[in-house]
Amino acid sequence: MVREHDDPGVLIAEEKNASTRLPRPPRFVLGRVPIDRISMDYAAVLVTEALLHRGELPPLKIVGPNAQLVTLAEHHPRFAEAMQAADLAVPDGISVVLASRLLGVPIPERVTGGDLMERLCAEAAHYGFRVFFLGGLPGAAMMAAWNLEQRYPGLRICGTWCPPPGFENDPREQAQIRDAIDNVHPDLLCVALGAPKQEIWMYENAASLPVGAILPVGAAFDTQSGLRRRAPRWVQRLALEWLFRLLMEPRRLWRRYLIGNAEFMLLVLRQCLRQKLTALRARLSEIAAPEAARRGRIQ
Repeated sequence: MVREHDDPGVLIAEEKNASTRLPRPPRFVLGRVPIDRISMDYAAVLVTEALLHRGELPPLKIVGPNAQLVTLAEHHPRFAEAMQAADLAVPDGISVVLASRLLGVPIPERVTGGDLMERLCAEAAHYGFRVFFLGGLPGAAMMAAWNLEQRYPGLRICGTWCPPPGFENDPREQAQIRDAIDNVHPDLLCVALGAPKQEIWMYENAASLPVGAILPVGAAFDTQSGLRRRAPRWVQRLALEWLFRLLMEPRRLWRRYLIGNAEFMLLVLRQCLRQKLTALRARLSEIAAPEAARRGRIQ
């Protein structure tokens, strides 16, 4: 659960949330989606702490809000509910980072699911955590696991599973996924099933899974395996990764980036306007109160 912070529009997670041993990052709500104002370093520390103390609390549910997910939550109540139930909401998209600055609640940096996954794989190699990869293109999780194990000696990817399309409507396939996870009891479960499917699946299954944390990782298996290209670092630094992906897969992504981004910008501008109007009303009330008191004394 969350409580209100002194700053407008900012929320702070209660200490009852998962990973209670460390202070929670400040949180604000964009549209219907909570977003934590957190850095990569601190996100990695929070998740590592949760994994070191797994079993004491329910699995740590992590989500990665970006422009697509924020707009999707406006039209999909079940998905919005799943996003709001997350213990940690890292700022996956540069769009939400820029929006936070416009709204006066700046996020320190972008924290993508794929980058956080790799950081946690390095931590897993150090601490001996067991990691499970679920989803991605056929064969991607297995190839990504092999590549990461070569990069981080000591890393143990204890299982991979690539469910077929429509698995969420197939009880037999769902049972197979659960059995595969139950058999190895991973500390960290990385999920790449696509939104909103993966967040809803996490929301509905997390409490009964034998894991320490669940992290959605986008296309990380596909890029780590070499089946898809990720934008070069200089493109990411210029906040143009979305354009790179659009040029790589225009038929699949044009609607998400051209129409979805426009809807996201309107949502942010509306929230900014509401915030300024609220601040203006509060200021006018402050000015009016002494004047009313003065008139009362004159009368």
